[in-house]
This record gives sequence, C-alpha cells and structure tokens, in this order.
Amino acid sequence: MTPDELERSEVEAVLETRRELGLRYDAELVDGFADRIEAEVARRVGAETQLRQQAQRARASGGPRQLALAIVSPVPVGIPVTAINLAAADDPSIVGLTISWAGIVGVNIAHARQSRRR
Repeated sequence: MTPDELERSEVEAVLETRRELGLRYDAELVDGFADRIEAEVARRVGAETQLRQQAQRARASGGPRQLALAIVSPVPVGIPVTAINLAAADDPSIVGLTISWAGIVGVNIAHARQSRRR
C-alpha cells in the first residue's frame, strides 16, 4: 500500500465514522485527524532536517580531509615513485613518471568528487 492510499483510507474512515456517529462527535473526529496530520508533518520535517544536517556535516568535513590528502599524498607516494623511476634505469622514463603522477592526481580528483557528492 502506498502512502497516498494509506492517507486516502484514513480520510475515508474518518468520513465514514462521522457519517455513522453524526454531528455531535464531529469536533473530536476532526481534532483527532488533525493531530495525526500534524504528527506526520512533524515527522517528515524532522526527517528532512536530519538529512540536510547530515549532508551539511559531510560537506564541512570533506574540505579539511581533502586538503590533507592533497598535501600528504604526493609525499609518501610521489617521492618514492619518482625515486624508483629515476634509479631504475640509466635513462629515466618520462612516460612512467607521468603515468605515476597522473595516478596520484587521479586519486585526489576521485576523492574530491566523492566528497562533494555526499
């Protein structure tokens, strides 16, 4: 059953009850139904607010984390890769060095995009 069907069935039940009980219980029925509607609206607003707060916290924490990765990743990864490439052969390969550094840059870009999506 979808949420719209559930809400429709509740409205139909309230109207049927009103029809059966008559006008003397009209105010109580309307008040009870209004209370249920208010509770549902409050629940939905609370859930939406919580989602927005989580997204905001994720965006706020992504900046410092991305900065740390951008500063630190070339040092422990880039320097040894460069040293190995330069020491491995008499004639260092610029292609190998370029591919290695492109990989480091690719990891940083992938992390930055992933942080922004959250």
